[in-house]
Amino acid sequence: MIDLNQYIDPVCLDKPEVEPLRGSAAFPHTVAVNTGNEPMEDPEGFAVAILGVPDDRSSSNAGAAYAPDAVRKSLYSFSRLPGRLKITDLGNFRPGTTFDDTIAGLRDVLNLLLSKKIMPVIIGGTSALMPAIDRALSAGKQKWSLVSVDSRIDFTAEKRAPDALNWMNDLIYRSGSCLSHLSAIGHQTYLTDQQVVNRFNRRHYDMMRIGEVRAAVHETEPIFRDASAALFDIGAVRQSDAPGTYLPSSNGFYGEEICLLARYAGLSDNLKLFAVTEVNPTLDNRMQTSQLAAQLIWFFLEGFSQKQFEASFLGDQTSNRFTRYHVTLSDLEGEAIFIKSMITERWWIEIRDSAGAPHYLACSYEDYLMANRDQVPGRWTRALLRYGQ
Repeated sequence: MIDLNQYIDPVCLDKPEVEPLRGSAAFPHTVAVNTGNEPMEDPEGFAVAILGVPDDRSSSNAGAAYAPDAVRKSLYSFSRLPGRLKITDLGNFRPGTTFDDTIAGLRDVLNLLLSKKIMPVIIGGTSALMPAIDRALSAGKQKWSLVSVDSRIDFTAEKRAPDALNWMNDLIYRSGSCLSHLSAIGHQTYLTDQQVVNRFNRRHYDMMRIGEVRAAVHETEPIFRDASAALFDIGAVRQSDAPGTYLPSSNGFYGEEICLLARYAGLSDNLKLFAVTEVNPTLDNRMQTSQLAAQLIWFFLEGFSQKQFEASFLGDQTSNRFTRYHVTLSDLEGEAIFIKSMITERWWIEIRDSAGAPHYLACSYEDYLMANRDQVPGRWTRALLRYGQ
């Protein structure tokens, strides 16, 4: 097992001039903060570990390396979280001599946390760190899926070294990657190459443009529920709400909208990792963007503290927790089976792969209503194609 003290610098923040919330009412009251007063011990037993990564190399977003402490400063000014969620703030990852060293070292730290069932909450840094996340989640040779919330789809048709604007290439084409599915939420058509959209459609990825999300934001919740990792690029937020980033857009999510998406991520049964990237304090206005990024983390943790672990019980047909609905569709052989939780009122579709093994795809009530109108939900069609049906 690696020694985290060799990889991480402790948290070092000046005392704020104004403290609206103090003592037991403040966020740090429920967090075990690595202040460096004594060597960090094994993080065993914590549910969440906050980790800053102050490295902006392999990116044009120079200044993003200052984001972890700026975001942390705002986060620590918020109120304490409900419940008794065990959180540790490990501090900041110590950048390597080269960016490749950072990727390798961050992979090792994430491997340790994931092996102990600890949720890493990464404060970047830039999206160029994604290869480290891929290598950590792929280390066990198990398939994993990603949700990317961004104004752009960071994929390029030409071959070049991975960076913050084409990190998806590395995940999709790297032979050792176990990425099985990718979802892109919030991209804007005029910032996106249509050939990339076509390529992603051929791979049966889930994509929701910002207009589609805004028209039915609750339809993103099933996407997060099935994901293993969620990456929030602050560039997905409109410039008026988040000016502190290298590639801002005059359109994008409002602050409250992206905070709701972060909460959906926190509620997910399957999520193993959460990251916020591309915040640049040197381009910010009175810490506006850093504070919004901190709010994303707070709402993610608030959702995490209230999650209901239901996915592992979906196959138990004797459980009183679920109600199963059988729907006949003219375009399909046999019945469609929908499952509803009587506790959370969340929905799933049961589908079978080419070997007949059951899989449970998160869906919405609207998908169930579509099936009752003899229409096959789009997310179901894409899933059937992915499973070889």
